[in-house]
Amino acid sequence: MHTAIADFLRYLRIERNASELTIKSYKEDLDSLLEALDERLGGVPEAVDQINISTLRAYIAYLHDCEYARTTIARRLACLRSFFRYCHREKLVESNPAKALRTPRAGKRLPHFLSTEQLATLLETPLANTWDGLRDRAILETLYSAGLRVAELVAVDIEDWDRDADVLRVIGKGRKERYAPIGSYAAEALIRWLECRATRPNIKPEARFAVFLNKNGGRLTTRSIGRMLDKHLKTAGLDRITSPHTLRHSFATHLLDGGADLRSVQELLGHKSLTTTQIYTHVSTKRLREAYQLAHPHAAKKA
Repeated sequence: MHTAIADFLRYLRIERNASELTIKSYKEDLDSLLEALDERLGGVPEAVDQINISTLRAYIAYLHDCEYARTTIARRLACLRSFFRYCHREKLVESNPAKALRTPRAGKRLPHFLSTEQLATLLETPLANTWDGLRDRAILETLYSAGLRVAELVAVDIEDWDRDADVLRVIGKGRKERYAPIGSYAAEALIRWLECRATRPNIKPEARFAVFLNKNGGRLTTRSIGRMLDKHLKTAGLDRITSPHTLRHSFATHLLDGGADLRSVQELLGHKSLTTTQIYTHVSTKRLREAYQLAHPHAAKKA
């Protein structure tokens, strides 16, 4: 079983050219299965063909008992289908036992976003006279201005910024390349940070091209950005459920509120499907409805 998982992760890295973040996610999901097998389901079998649909159903029941979110269960099911599809192709199993498993229906949740006023407060929170303050301002401005995923941001190199056109070359999901425009506020913040970055004496060789660095001179990680944001949210007195991805949600919501068309927002976000982008129209429609209820004299009967 362990060998099959190791071979599958190697296949993702070499043949599928999957990102390290994707491989890490698959490994964590498969580790969850191994942990459940070891602790609750009779132990981890030597051979992968000893796993059947009954075992997997027991695993899904275990996840429900642990009160995992439906989105988490759905993701782990998708991982199992991919893993056993690989095992079937490699003739490690006679059939894919995960194929018949039903994915739990996820309830529709509107994405959390910040208002323009809240974002203005957050963006002004990092100090403008320290190296980490300049870096954090550049990070927050760029996330919001370009609507980037955090993994996309930390992977950006200096040469990926076309200063003449003010666009960033970004490698998104599935190694798909796109060009993300940035506004004047983000451009100015990046210029000030890169001027400061040029004076850093301890940049590690493997991070010499990275735009964003940690205090040790290495490339900044997604986890570090999450910790950085938590610190500034606390200082600004903003909702702590906000995550780095909230800035991407805010980017899309504010564009649609400002009159941008859905197809343009889809391209800017790097979404493969327009359906993924459409959730932001629900956010805008909800706000319009609230404004209508408050403002129109015949929107609702008076009590």
